[in-house]
Order: sequence, then structure tokens, then C-alpha cells
Amino acid sequence: MPAVTLLVKVYSSSQLEDVESNLKATLKGLKVEIKTLGTISHGWPQISISGEDETVAVRFLADEIGLCPTSLDNLERFSTTKGYITELDKSMNELYLDIGVFSPDNLCAVIPLQRLQTQLADGRKIALRKLSELYGLHENLPLTVKIVTMDKESSRVEAMLSEKQLKMYANWTKSLLDRLLVFGASLYEVQLALKNADCNRETIEIESLGTFEHAVVCKLGTDAAGLIPKIGRGLREAALGVYNPRRIIEFFGSDFALLASG
Repeated sequence: MPAVTLLVKVYSSSQLEDVESNLKATLKGLKVEIKTLGTISHGWPQISISGEDETVAVRFLADEIGLCPTSLDNLERFSTTKGYITELDKSMNELYLDIGVFSPDNLCAVIPLQRLQTQLADGRKIALRKLSELYGLHENLPLTVKIVTMDKESSRVEAMLSEKQLKMYANWTKSLLDRLLVFGASLYEVQLALKNADCNRETIEIESLGTFEHAVVCKLGTDAAGLIPKIGRGLREAALGVYNPRRIIEFFGSDFALLASG
């Protein structure tokens, strides 16, 4: 009965039930029994899997959802993984990412500001706070990153945004559509909040960035920031952010979107 730790952020104990339900639906058809064991470290859910198809199930979860590496020994240089922004105000020179390393101690990967400036600002010397404002970098935002360097003696891991992540931002910017970012709510809760606030006519779809992190795609001309007071009452436990492509283009210049889209 192997126990695995999912690379998924859980914000409350009640969300563990959602995780278990989602897993059972995802693994339907496989001969396995799934049980939620609780959370480890900073909200990582740990589950046990047993049964005839447990090996297949674990491999599937690793590919489709992601498993915490748990230890620095399980990370590889140049590998791609998911991390969640944490302690956003801890440093003006580095972006911290919780990547699921917590044994023997909690360890975050960092993206140096200069690397972010290269990837997100065409090398311009822009403060981390401003980049966060422009790109909606928010506590618990999941990002796909590539591990660049690892120093086990100093327990330091440096990363960079992956090509997949940069492509997502390029597509978001090119679309010119605002996105309302939601952190700490299930897809159903976001759908219900939009319905109750009568905002479905102002939105196109909901993109899931993680199990409890989503981007609500607004229709052209709809201001994502304007949706916050409308649906905020229905998502009291969630945090909300905004991705505004027009603000990025206005800040960097009209040719920046073309540069980002490659």
C-alpha cells in the first residue's frame, strides 16, 4: 500500500474530500483503493493506494497530476516541475516556489530577479513587485519551472520559468482577454460563484491551473478587476488576482506582445 504525496495545494481540511473524490473519478476503472491520509508540510495531500493496479495508478498520477519529490535527492537538474509561489514579500531579488521538498527540511526553489527580468521583461531592470503586479504573480499561483542549479551542501535550488509557462503567458497576452485568478477554491465553487453573481455573460471559460487554482477568462472588453466585488462574496475563503494583457502591452510597448509570442 504505497503512500504518495500529491503536488497539489490544499487550503482547508474540507478540500481533502474533494481531492479524494477527484482521484476516485480519475482512476475509475482501475482496481485500486484510495484513502486520504491527511496533509504534509505546507498543505500537500498524502494518499495511500492499494490494489492490483496500484503501480499503474501511481504512474498515472505522477504524469497527470504530479507527485511531490519530497527530497532534494529526487530532483534532477534540468527537470521540469510545478511549484507554488510562496512568501512573495520575503525578498525583492528572488521569487520563492514551494516545489514539494520537505524532507528532511522544507526547501523552496528560487528564481532570481535577473532571470525573471530576462524571461518576462526582455531584460529590462524592473522590480519584482512590478513584475508581480503585471503578471498576476500571487501567493499560491502554480508555475511550471525548470530546475537550473542544485547545491545540496547549501540546500539551494535555482529555477527558471519553463517554455510551457512562457508560452502560456504569451498566449494570454496575445489574446487581449483579462483573466480573473482564483486561489483556494474548487472548480465547482468558482462556477457557482459566477452563476450566483450573474457573471456568466461576462466570461468565456474557466481554465484550471491546479486543483484549487483557476483562471476565469473574461470576454473582450470585460475588466477582470470589476468582477472581484461581484463574485468575491461567493468565494470568501479564496484569494483573487488579475491578469491584464493590456496593462502589460501598455507598460512594455506595442511590440512586446509580438516578442512574447515568438
